[in-house]
Amino acid sequence: MSAEPRINDRIRVPEVRLVGPSGEQVGIVPLAKALELAQEYDLDLVEVAATARPPVCKLMDYGKFKYESAMKAREARKNQAHTVIKEMKLRPKIDPHDYDTKKGHVVRFLKQGDKVKITIMFRGREQSRPELGFRLLQRLASDVEDLGFIESNPKQDGRNMIMVLGPHKKKTEAMAEAREAQAARKAERQGTTDAPSEGDTAEAPAEAVEAPAETPSEA
Repeated sequence: MSAEPRINDRIRVPEVRLVGPSGEQVGIVPLAKALELAQEYDLDLVEVAATARPPVCKLMDYGKFKYESAMKAREARKNQAHTVIKEMKLRPKIDPHDYDTKKGHVVRFLKQGDKVKITIMFRGREQSRPELGFRLLQRLASDVEDLGFIESNPKQDGRNMIMVLGPHKKKTEAMAEAREAQAARKAERQGTTDAPSEGDTAEAPAEAVEAPAETPSEA
């Protein structure tokens, strides 16, 4: 079944409750009268509440209404925040350099408003030392506490230990801040490009003085 409302001659009822172009209540009028008013205003008669008794119809520019609705829906989809869970895997005896690199990725994900699943992978005898993984997860959570919080506490899952960090900042806020930062960088680049160069501001060189002609030497 089409989701499009009935308009103009497609409306098949004896009378309608009419709403004017500015939202004013006209009242219950015969369908013929409503269609006459629509033609007079050069607008469409659009059925906005088909289940009402009598149906509610409004005078409007239906083409313009459809366009504006499509633009609003497009903007809403553009700003819609999709929940994303990133994953970062670590070893319980990770070296400091690798830890800093992994932590940097976690920081970036949280700043973007994404959740992060941290997985500690145990190998061989490491499985008998789960406290190593627990301490590592607690350390990481502490290092990024300004950006995220522990959404799911560390728990053992076979040979792995898993913890989920959630961002303090909502995805929509992170997206908005990213757009603002991008716009600021673009404006800064344009300002640098438009600025006059040093050569443009330098004074024009003084007019060259004509050098005297050489005196021919005597033979």
